[in-house]
Amino acid sequence: MTRTVPRRPAVRPRRSLCPVSCTLDAIGDRWSLLVVRDLMRGKRRYAEFLESSEGIPTNILADRLKRLQASGIVTSQRYSSHPVRLEYHLTPKGEDLRPMMRAMVEWGVRHAGARMPPPLPPRE
Repeated sequence: MTRTVPRRPAVRPRRSLCPVSCTLDAIGDRWSLLVVRDLMRGKRRYAEFLESSEGIPTNILADRLKRLQASGIVTSQRYSSHPVRLEYHLTPKGEDLRPMMRAMVEWGVRHAGARMPPPLPPRE
């Protein structure tokens, strides 16, 4: 009988030591920052992320949560054992993305036709 070893989520290799490039390697795909945004807005559970208007596919969401955990940006905590269900939270490293996210919101409103979102809930 062969035993299957679970695959670890791929943490992208660095392209260079440039700070912008390293940041993009960690969070620069189409979905990761939207997951971080949702965490900052108070979403914690898998089903809550799926409710976002961008319509992230379930396989992509599962992968991004694993990648963000492997990168130390997100942590998970079990809230149910049967079936196993997790809540997700930003780590201090993830919280450090707040100023960048604010700057992206301001840029999007000013230059990309976005609308100003409601204020963020207080931090936990």
